[in-house]
Amino acid sequence: MLHIQDMSGKSFLDVGSGSGLFSLAAMRLGASRVHSLDYDPQSVACANELKNRFFPDSAHWTIERGDALEKNYLAGLGTYDFVYSWGVLHHTGNLWQAMENVLTLVAERGKIFIAIYNDGGKKSRQWYRLKRLYNQNKFFRIALPAAFIPLNVIRGLIRDLSSRKNPLTRYREYKKNRGMSVVRDWIDWIGGWPYEFAKPEEVSEFFKGREFEMLLCVNRSGWALGNNEFVFARRAKPTSA
Repeated sequence: MLHIQDMSGKSFLDVGSGSGLFSLAAMRLGASRVHSLDYDPQSVACANELKNRFFPDSAHWTIERGDALEKNYLAGLGTYDFVYSWGVLHHTGNLWQAMENVLTLVAERGKIFIAIYNDGGKKSRQWYRLKRLYNQNKFFRIALPAAFIPLNVIRGLIRDLSSRKNPLTRYREYKKNRGMSVVRDWIDWIGGWPYEFAKPEEVSEFFKGREFEMLLCVNRSGWALGNNEFVFARRAKPTSA
């Protein structure tokens, strides 16, 4: 997505770093400075464990708990050549403010790589209501998975039998490719809250109005619920005559 072979001499900020895998990738690509932040303490602990395993003595990789909505905290981070936030900002509870905050961390001529849930119209709004119910009501935390999981199992079974495939293969391959079981992923989807979404043109216009140009966009079809991916570059400031 960034069209680069390495990150030698470049800085990398991982907003919503989760397990820290992409920060690790930046370190392995030679980044001179990597900073990982996540709102969740367990994710911070996981990223620290990853650092301890692969770069235990490096002073160039820092990891801490941070919030994309805390302007004062972000202001102390400086700017970075690459800012990365994949599938994160739509879970902050204030998507547009989070994007506003994060883009200030991009250095001049730097790049930001983000992924935001697509606005799938009626489907996105239905899932918004279901996710809210799941997180606000104990009954729905039992009832929704009890209905959603068997429904998806049956759908998969029908597809596999129709194409004469082993029904168990999809589950083995899914965990191998995704890194988690399909059932865990289903529950993760149902419970993913806060939940926001945006049309790709809305995200594009937002950045274009703030001294950024879009280098790449991989977007879903109009009804899809997955992430649209964007790479924007901050325009260089005009030099005075």
